[in-house]
Amino acid sequence: MGDIVVLVKPALNPDMVRTKPDGTIDIDAIPLKLDDIDANALEAAKQLKSKLGGKVIAFLLQTWGPVAKRARDMRMVTQEALARGADEAYVISDESLTGKDQIVTAGVLANAIKKYAPNASLILVAEASIDQTTGQIAGRLAAKLGMPFISYARSLEVVDGKIRAERDVEDHIQVLEASLPAVVSVTQEINEPRPPTLLQIRRAAKKPQHKLAASDVEPIPEAKKVPLEYRILTVTRKQIIIEGDTLEEIAEKLIEALEKEGVLNL
Repeated sequence: MGDIVVLVKPALNPDMVRTKPDGTIDIDAIPLKLDDIDANALEAAKQLKSKLGGKVIAFLLQTWGPVAKRARDMRMVTQEALARGADEAYVISDESLTGKDQIVTAGVLANAIKKYAPNASLILVAEASIDQTTGQIAGRLAAKLGMPFISYARSLEVVDGKIRAERDVEDHIQVLEASLPAVVSVTQEINEPRPPTLLQIRRAAKKPQHKLAASDVEPIPEAKKVPLEYRILTVTRKQIIIEGDTLEEIAEKLIEALEKEGVLNL
């Protein structure tokens, strides 16, 4: 068996959102953190390592700039990924790769995995990131690598050289198997990530870290969309109070109000 690759996203911290006076989100002022569900993926990789063998390799792509300003955040996220079980890390930081869409992100990561982890047996990805939550990367990555793909896995095991996953499908549980190598996206239900110990944190500083630029992961796909701005959605309530002597009267007034607002068209 080969190595286990885990995609680790340095995500915007949703608990520290900053806005500008015009209501747009000040992206540059929001610090980065290790994506919550990536911690579950790292824990799953650590548990499967004894059965698959090889190493756990983390790949990090910096999608939020400026690169120089966020250097400390990237170091902290990388160190945490290594402390949580990764044996080595490849960190892709290049200003030309920030602010791009999921097509570029998946393409860059696929190229990096092909080049630097060609013996990977399993690639684990979070079901979605905590900042953009598109849920696209795992599927796009599997397509680019030509590997089987299982999504939303809540449990994983290796059986007869195959990866077997359980996933929730509305009112029942679905069990899927895929031959290796494969790409699997995991949910938070898959495990309870254990916080790294002091010894694991100290050991993480000695693990290999490889810094990559855009030139190391070419060719770079063309982006299909470019975000213009990020804005906080605000909801203002009209605070209309409807009163009446009977329920029927109140209901009539409510219907009239909804018709006036264009909610009902009777």
